[in-house]
Amino acid sequence: MITDTLNDRLLRYGLMTRGGFHPVPGDQAPEGTATLVLIGNAGPAMWQAFSQHMPDGPHPLDTWTQQTLEPIAEELGARMVFPFNGPPYYPFQQWALRADDVAASPIGPLIHPVFGQWHAYRGAFLFAEKLDIPPPARTASPCLSCLDQPCLNTCPVSAFSEQGYEVPACRSHIANAEGLDCLDQGCLARRACPVGRDYLYEPAQATFHMRHFLQS
Repeated sequence: MITDTLNDRLLRYGLMTRGGFHPVPGDQAPEGTATLVLIGNAGPAMWQAFSQHMPDGPHPLDTWTQQTLEPIAEELGARMVFPFNGPPYYPFQQWALRADDVAASPIGPLIHPVFGQWHAYRGAFLFAEKLDIPPPARTASPCLSCLDQPCLNTCPVSAFSEQGYEVPACRSHIANAEGLDCLDQGCLARRACPVGRDYLYEPAQATFHMRHFLQS
C-alpha cells in the first residue's frame, strides 16, 4: 500500500501520511490526479528533524519541506503540491476533511481526536494511478462533547469567538510584552484545549511558528 511505502520514507523526518482519497472534480485536485495522499506532522517529531538542518532564507520550513519531499516524490513517480506555493493555492483544509479524521474547531484550526490541534499538513503527493489507500477513520469531533470550550474564553484579548477570529487583535497582542507567553509558548487559547496534550509543540517550535505568524 502506498501509504506504508511513504511512511517508511518519511519517518526519519518526523513526517507521516495524513490520509488520502481518489479525487473527483469538486475536490479541485490538479488535472491528472487519480490518487492524492496528504503529508503532514503531529507533535514535536518534525521539529526535531527540521531544527537540526534548518535552511537559510526567509521561509526555512517551506524550503526544508520541499527539499525533503520532492526527492521522495520523484523516486515514486508522483507530483507534489504544497499549501504555501501559489497562486493557485490548493484547498488543503478541504482535502484534509476528505482524507483525515479531523473537524473544524471553534477557533478555526482542524482538530484531530488524538493530535488535537498540534498537527499540520505540509504537502500532497499526486499519483496518476488509482492506488490502494486505506479509508479514513471517522469519529465524532471531540469539540461536540467539550462543554466548557476553554479555547473560546482563554485568549487574553478575546480574539476568538463564535463570530470568528480577530487577527489584528491577536497580532497586536503578541507584538507587545503582554503577549510574551503566547509568543514564546504558543497560542494560549490553543493550549487550553484538553485534546492532544501529548502532542504539544516544544517551546522552540511554538516560538518559531508564532514569530512567523507575527512577521507574515
